[in-house]
Amino acid sequence: MQQSENKEARPVAVVLLSGGLDSMVTAAIAKERGFAVRALTIDYGQRHVRELQSAKAIVRQLEIDRHVELPLDMRKFGGSALTDDIEVPKSGVGNDIPVTYVPARNLVFLALTTAFAEASSARDVFIGVNALDYSGYPDCRPEFIASFAETARLGTKAGVEGAPFDIHAPLQHMTKADIAKECARLGLDPAWSWSCYDPTPEGTACGLCDSCRLRKKGFAEAGITDTTPYAA
Repeated sequence: MQQSENKEARPVAVVLLSGGLDSMVTAAIAKERGFAVRALTIDYGQRHVRELQSAKAIVRQLEIDRHVELPLDMRKFGGSALTDDIEVPKSGVGNDIPVTYVPARNLVFLALTTAFAEASSARDVFIGVNALDYSGYPDCRPEFIASFAETARLGTKAGVEGAPFDIHAPLQHMTKADIAKECARLGLDPAWSWSCYDPTPEGTACGLCDSCRLRKKGFAEAGITDTTPYAA
């Protein structure tokens, strides 16, 4: 009985859980910080729908209290190699915002995560964005996260009544090697997560898209084995 009461006493946090490495590590960090975690996964019509299976696996492994998978078909908008009939680049990470950028994705997803948090009487939202070893997406930058926190304060009942949301981005200033080390420190199996944008027909990570390259580079620099199989 005492254990149940202690569990109920924990503050609630909502984590945006894509099923990728970064979101998995972020969810584990939220649990480590003492939160009762609820997870939101968006099925947005992504090419790499395989990550939805990984999100479910992460929820099971971390014993997350509640998991909502929300359908939101962004294929109707298109405009990205992840939601449209556009080839996923395989030539390496460049300096420009790549075609795998999904228009306003994190803006939309954070709004939905905040809505889930407010409905759950939670004031803490976690997102696994990273602004060092990443593909250059504008909605991963610290200034975006700070700006969104202010928008959430102004645009929610909780915010205007004096209980604003804390938007946590614990991986914001980590390299992929740092994230790989966090994964190991937290006792997580990298294979629970999925990063590849363009899986092979056999269901293997391609190893060549930006996301695969950044992930492989991070684990290699950290000297940690990535248990995910790659085609290349």
